[in-house]
Amino acid sequence: MRYIALALPLVLACSIGARGNELAFDLNLARGHLPEDMRLIRIHQGDAVKLRWTSDRPLTLHVHGYNIEKRVMPGVPTEMNFTAYATGRFPVHVHGTAGSGGGGHEEAPLAVIEVYPR
Repeated sequence: MRYIALALPLVLACSIGARGNELAFDLNLARGHLPEDMRLIRIHQGDAVKLRWTSDRPLTLHVHGYNIEKRVMPGVPTEMNFTAYATGRFPVHVHGTAGSGGGGHEEAPLAVIEVYPR
């Protein structure tokens, strides 16, 4: 019983320290593109992430690997919220724009989300 009492504070401290940060990113699309300095989003596993999108044209955005898809309308901020559970590189693509053939991935992603282990 004594070992359990000693181990419990250690387990609690480790689980609290493993919790991620709450992060928000404002991502402003113009003519279907992000500024170069917004195209790489670096976060850590366990982070609670909020991506706030604005656009000057209607778009459907998809975060691959997390399978999050949202429709963004001009002048209407749109949020994507998720907890970063998987590590790696996850592209964000535009899906289903006019003239694109229905959302293929021939073009480079709008952004890449890099999730690092904690």
